[in-house]
Amino acid sequence: MMKHRTALSVSVSVSVTVLALTLGACSSGGDGDGGGDKDQAHGTTISHIHGVAVDPADGTLYVATHDGIYTPDDKGAPELVGERKDDFMGFTLGKSGAFLASGHPAPGRDAPSNLGLIESTDKGRTWKDRSLGGEVDFHSLEYAHGTIYGYDSTNGLLRVSADGERWDSRAELSAVDLAVSPADPDTVLATTEDGIVRSTDGGKSFAAAAQPVLAHLSWPRKDALYGVDPAGALSVSADGGRTWTGRGTVPGGGPQALTALDGERLVIASQDGVYRSDDGGRTFDKQLSVSSAGGH
Repeated sequence: MMKHRTALSVSVSVSVTVLALTLGACSSGGDGDGGGDKDQAHGTTISHIHGVAVDPADGTLYVATHDGIYTPDDKGAPELVGERKDDFMGFTLGKSGAFLASGHPAPGRDAPSNLGLIESTDKGRTWKDRSLGGEVDFHSLEYAHGTIYGYDSTNGLLRVSADGERWDSRAELSAVDLAVSPADPDTVLATTEDGIVRSTDGGKSFAAAAQPVLAHLSWPRKDALYGVDPAGALSVSADGGRTWTGRGTVPGGGPQALTALDGERLVIASQDGVYRSDDGGRTFDKQLSVSSAGGH
């Protein structure tokens, strides 16, 4: 695995422009696949990543993409999980490690254009419909405090559910990613093109946006909130996003997804690969190659 050591350097004005483009791409729901050379050994390439997760039971990496969910095989090449090549948008691990996802069906598959919430209890091999099929495309999903938080990109609002079937509609907003405080179920953050917006009432309302402009967030511990901006600069906050400390720059540019496992271990997908850091983002090891195509 290749190790990268990078320094933090980014322009906020560039970040705002790139995040605005990201929001536009999220809203378009286009079907075009990203280009890129095929994996020489397996003839498989992945691009257009929407989410990454690591199974806490065995450490397996899962990557949700425009064309299915993949995991590295024993040679480090992307291997399709199950048979469905849907456009998996929001993706996270729920109760007991169940996969929770949303998005759109693969071309030719008989299913609603918006999948609503779907769930897999066998690590992505099979899926069942849970709710809101045909109605909602969740672009961001979070599971915390026994509750599912989802950004409904179809209607531009936050939805919250305790059982995955009955949903409460919360505030309207235009967001890319969500993060929920591990210490307080009512504290919800969302990334927008104007900065981070904060809710202290479970998403019923959000305060005005505050700097910095970030694309993706992950909040594994009360004192470790990670964020990456549209140019790939990674920061960490020990006070819930009120102040930030730069950690490094993700290799490959154009971050597409972020998940932090704890205060030091995190996984980030960028334009050219999925990277893991075990030192809080100071250095990165490449886990999986990705063709150069934008996420969301």
